[in-house]
Amino acid sequence: MAQRRIKQRKLSNPLALAVLSMCAETPRHPYEMAQVLRQRGKQASIKINFGSLYTVVQNLEKHGFIAAEGTERDGRRPERTVYGITETGRAEMRDWLSELLSVPVKEYPQFEAGLSLAGSLPPDEVEALLRKRLAALDDGVSVQAEVLEECRAVLPEIFLVEADYALTMQRAEAEWLRGLLRRMETNTLTGMDGWREFYVTGAPPQEWVDLDERTSGLPRPD
Repeated sequence: MAQRRIKQRKLSNPLALAVLSMCAETPRHPYEMAQVLRQRGKQASIKINFGSLYTVVQNLEKHGFIAAEGTERDGRRPERTVYGITETGRAEMRDWLSELLSVPVKEYPQFEAGLSLAGSLPPDEVEALLRKRLAALDDGVSVQAEVLEECRAVLPEIFLVEADYALTMQRAEAEWLRGLLRRMETNTLTGMDGWREFYVTGAPPQEWVDLDERTSGLPRPD
């Protein structure tokens, strides 16, 4: 799939986009922003840390994306600054969100990195670790599916699309992992013999030594 280079932004933390979204709805102080995001379950898809939220708010104000619109006081609590989105911020929010929704980009999940380096461990150990991951995934899928069904009973689906996506991705990973483990078990995953040989002899098999020459002209996946 062809992928375009994403735009370099003054702020790239997804929490900044969430703050812009909150301020686009109505002016809010940071504590209220955090409350609303958590009430809506956004912590499942965006890392929400109250300390970093204040830093994000300050940076958004610094770049002119939001502006202070006054203060609020709740009982004896200290006054809180209320922020609203600026026209510049609204344009940034629309452009950033449009890019996230329309442009596929190469991401670097930690599991993918682990898979790429799995050969540094013996195959039996890797298989045991992957089975442990699969068990955790299956448990997580079961819990998330139950939670999602409970939410669907009271919320329109439009408020649950990210949760549905996350659950679908977890199920897909679990099924892919099941297939990989079957191929490792039955020795139908090519290269398994060489992998095992390496951990018996301590020397790379000849097929590995020949790889550079055999693959020098092949295209590499992005």
